[in-house]
Amino acid sequence: MSIAVGADSSELGRGGRLPRSARRKQLLAAAQQVFVANGYHAAAMDDIAERAGVSKPVLYQHFPGKLELYLALLDTQAEMLGAAVNKALAATDDNRARIHGVLSAYFEFIGRSDEDGAFRLIFETDLGNDPAVRERVEAVAQRTMQAVADTVAGDTGLDRAQAELLSTALTGAAQVAARWWLASDRPVSQDDAVRLLESLLWRGISNFPRQGEPGH
Repeated sequence: MSIAVGADSSELGRGGRLPRSARRKQLLAAAQQVFVANGYHAAAMDDIAERAGVSKPVLYQHFPGKLELYLALLDTQAEMLGAAVNKALAATDDNRARIHGVLSAYFEFIGRSDEDGAFRLIFETDLGNDPAVRERVEAVAQRTMQAVADTVAGDTGLDRAQAELLSTALTGAAQVAARWWLASDRPVSQDDAVRLLESLLWRGISNFPRQGEPGH
């Protein structure tokens, strides 16, 4: 097949012509399906290209190798979770509502991503010993903790180390509890799970009143 002079061959394939950003999104979606179904080690670039409906050269024009493709998927999912947590923190200045929002962000991410396997790409990968993968998985927890720590430090006047310690406890509890909830086949509703954890965590964090409030 001949390609017209000036055409971007990365946008051509059996799936037809697409803008580069749309093609990248299509390839990531296909790769996610293959990685979730087969695991990283058993997944093949040929399978991903076939799932996306493109030629293998088109896939390699966007991602030079399987690891780069997998890391791009991790980055995409991490950004989604981080954005959800930041949105919850920015939506209100009521700290109990913030706790509710952060918990909901975790449970919604895990519940939604369980349907397409995105959650397992981050937290249950068979490539967890790879330094680049481990760094990205740890960065997911670090970024969400830092976002919560910013709010805790600003509200309470605690120093940074103290705020990060509390925030690690808050976000860690949210992540561990949400993973247990999913692994246990959702034994309670998502709303009930969030409500129970919110009550537990609020009892602790409410012992650190805002600056200027009585008792601070």
